[in-house]
Amino acid sequence: MFKKILIANRGEIAVRIMRTCREMGIAAVAVHSEADRHAPHALSADEAVPIGPAEPSQSYLNMDRIIAAVRQTGADAVHPGYGFLAENADFAERCEREGIVFIGPPARVIRQLGDKITARRIMHKGGVPIIPGMLEAADDPAAWAAAAAQTGFPLLIKASAGGGGKGMRIVERPADLAEACRAASREAAAAFGSGTIYLEKFLPRSRHVEIQILADGRGHTVHLLERECSIQRRHQKIIEETPSSALYPVLRAAMGQAAVAAARAAGYVNAGTVEFILDPEGRFYFLEVNTRLQVEHPITEMITGLDLVRRQIEIAAGRPLSLTQEEVCGRGHAIECRIYAEDPERDFMPSPGRIAYLREPAGPGVRNDCGVCAGFEVPVEYDPILSKLVVHAESRDLAIRRMIRALQSYVVLGVRTPIDFLLDVLASAPFRSGKTYTDFIATHMAEWAPDGQALELAALAHAADAMAPKARPAGRVAAETRPGPWHTLKHWRL
Repeated sequence: MFKKILIANRGEIAVRIMRTCREMGIAAVAVHSEADRHAPHALSADEAVPIGPAEPSQSYLNMDRIIAAVRQTGADAVHPGYGFLAENADFAERCEREGIVFIGPPARVIRQLGDKITARRIMHKGGVPIIPGMLEAADDPAAWAAAAAQTGFPLLIKASAGGGGKGMRIVERPADLAEACRAASREAAAAFGSGTIYLEKFLPRSRHVEIQILADGRGHTVHLLERECSIQRRHQKIIEETPSSALYPVLRAAMGQAAVAAARAAGYVNAGTVEFILDPEGRFYFLEVNTRLQVEHPITEMITGLDLVRRQIEIAAGRPLSLTQEEVCGRGHAIECRIYAEDPERDFMPSPGRIAYLREPAGPGVRNDCGVCAGFEVPVEYDPILSKLVVHAESRDLAIRRMIRALQSYVVLGVRTPIDFLLDVLASAPFRSGKTYTDFIATHMAEWAPDGQALELAALAHAADAMAPKARPAGRVAAETRPGPWHTLKHWRL
C-alpha cells in the first residue's frame, strides 16, 4: 500500500480525498496555487507544495510542476480528483513512464474513451446500445448534411474531445445546421484544443442516468447501481439522486449489465462512470464514459456504504476487488445538491468574491463536502463549486424533506449561490413526483425569480462584505498573525 499520495487538485474534492487517505494511514500531499495559499485543502494536508500563479495553466494544469511536487515530497502515487488533469491521457502516460502510480485508468483507456467518436465505436462493437448518429467525426458541411439527413431532426451537435456542455448545440431545422456546426466547432476548439464534432439524434424528454463501475486489474468488474442526473443547467448537473425514480428491477439490471459490458469492451481499470440517455419508453443508449471519480459519487457511497476513494486507491495499489455483484445493494435514498458561487438570476453566471460568513448544515443523514471557509476568496480562475450537500434517508420523500431542511440552514454570505433556486426545484410538484427530465429547468423554472427573503439575504451579504476589512482578508489575518489550529494541533483536520 502507498505511504504518501499527492492530490493534484483543489477545493472540496481534495479535502474529501484527504479524509480517506487519513483513514488508511496514508500521508496526503496538497498542491496549491498562489490564490489557494490559505484554502482549506492546502491548510489541512500533511504537506502542501506551492505550484505557481492562479492561472490554471501555470499551476493545476502544469504537469511539470505537479511531477516536481511528487519528486519533492516522495509521494508514491497521484490522485487527480476530477477536472484539471483527471482525464488527461498525456498526464497519466507521463506518470506511468516516470514510475508514479496514477490513481485512475490506464492512459490508453483514457485516450480512447476521451474521444467520444472512438468511444461510440468501441461500445457499438461491444454490443452496448448507442444513440443513432455518426461513427466518424467530420468538419465538412456536406458530411454534416448527409449525416443529418440519415439521422433526422432534431439532432444534437457534440464535441468529440470534450464535455460539460461545451461545443454542444440542439438543431431543430436543416436550415440551421451549417451555422450551428461551425459555432459548435469553434467553441470546442477554444475549450478543448480540437474542433472535431459529430452529430447524433436528439432525444427530447429524456433522462440522464449513469452507472458507477469498479474494475480491478484482474478483469473483475462490478457496477454500483445508478444515479439520476437529469436536473441540469447548461448541460451541467446541479442535482443528483439515487435510486432513479424511472428505473425498475429489470431495467436497472439491464443498464448495470450494459455498463459492465462497456467497461470490459474498453479494458477499463479503477473507478469510472458509464453514462446513458434513457427515453420515455425505457430504451437506453450509451452517452459517454467518465474516466475518473464523479462529482456526484457521494450519493452512491451513501446508499451502498462503500468508500469509492478507498476502492480507487486499493485497485491502483494492485489489490483485487473484494466485492461481488451479488454483494452490492442499495439502502434508502440519497440526493446531492451542488452549491456553486453563481447567480441563478443571471443564467448561473459565476459569482466570485470573499465569503463573509459561512454556516454549514448538519444533522442526521447530512454530509457536506466543502472546500471553502469564512474569509476565503473564491477565485475567478476556477470552477466556482463551493461544496456538495448530500442527504440520505429511508425514502425519496424523506430525502427531499431532509435536503430542504439542510438547504434552509445553509448560509453563505458574500457571494451568490443557487440555494434558493435549489429549494424551489425540490419543492416543485414535478420534482416531487419524479418527473425529472433533462429539460426540467427550461420547462419548469424558466421564469424563476427569488422570493423576498432571498433578496434580503443577498442585501445582507452585500452589507457584510462592505463592512469587512479590505486590506487583509480574514482568512489571511488568521494565518499570518497567529498560529491556526492546523499549525498547533496535528490531529485537527478538516
